[in-house]
Amino acid sequence: MNFTPDTDLHADALRRFEADLVDGFDEELEQEIDDRAFDGAAPPRSDEAQAFRRTYFRELFRLQGELAKLQDWVQATGQKVVVLFEGRDAAGKGGAIKRITQRLNPRICRVAALPAPNDRERTQWYFQRYVAHLPAAGEIVLFDRSWYNRAGVERVMGFCTDDEVEEFFRTVPDFERMLMRSGIVLVKYWFSITDEEQHLRFLGRIHDPLKQWKLSPMDLESRRLWEEYTRAKEAMLERTHTPDSPWWVVQAVDKKKARLNCIAHLLAQLPYQEVPHPPVELPARVRHADYIRRPVPAEMYVPEVY
Repeated sequence: MNFTPDTDLHADALRRFEADLVDGFDEELEQEIDDRAFDGAAPPRSDEAQAFRRTYFRELFRLQGELAKLQDWVQATGQKVVVLFEGRDAAGKGGAIKRITQRLNPRICRVAALPAPNDRERTQWYFQRYVAHLPAAGEIVLFDRSWYNRAGVERVMGFCTDDEVEEFFRTVPDFERMLMRSGIVLVKYWFSITDEEQHLRFLGRIHDPLKQWKLSPMDLESRRLWEEYTRAKEAMLERTHTPDSPWWVVQAVDKKKARLNCIAHLLAQLPYQEVPHPPVELPARVRHADYIRRPVPAEMYVPEVY
């Protein structure tokens, strides 16, 4: 088998790396297109909007680089980190979580998004099913909604009694102190949007085939019960915002700014440092004179439609 000289191989590898990097950035840009318009039908962006878009991606990639350093530090020092993401439907929690986890190792930083409790779980200690998802040493867990369901959707939709809500408010500060005494770093975010913004985002989901899966009957009912959810949120923040376990409110009407602000704030909550790593050297591949690669049958290949 013939190989190009090392210099040519190095230059080709650099070109490949650069192309892969650009491809990755292009994917992120494509994911950010809120109104999927094709064939030149997309409305032109103002110079100000284009400038902010460039700033947004530059800052997002920089912050994601810092998240990678945070991940290394958590793993190296055996930290245990829990981050709660709460807020109304369509507030942008999932988008922020996605940008946090996008370039991290899912074995170290994972998302817990629990479904509605089953019949067995309803008979357990309320916090029991959440405890099973707490991190071990060297792990970060992001809860996309959390035990605060009891103070929000369960309360508003009548899935629990007033006594159960009151018991939750009495016990959740002690539960969170137990977590922190066990060495868990707990950070709680509430993503805040306006009535008008939620209305627009729901309409966007209704008319976008790629987002309709995000809408459930429960989501639509939450829209009707906006004021009840507001009262529930206010009671939750008032009774569970404590000095040792505070809530942090993310202004989320502008989704891009909310993501950047949340990630920057999260990074500031932990005294992480860059972990030194020894230089990595790619070992030479072992070659044997009698090695023959067997051909793969043609019918096993995926058809090359593209």
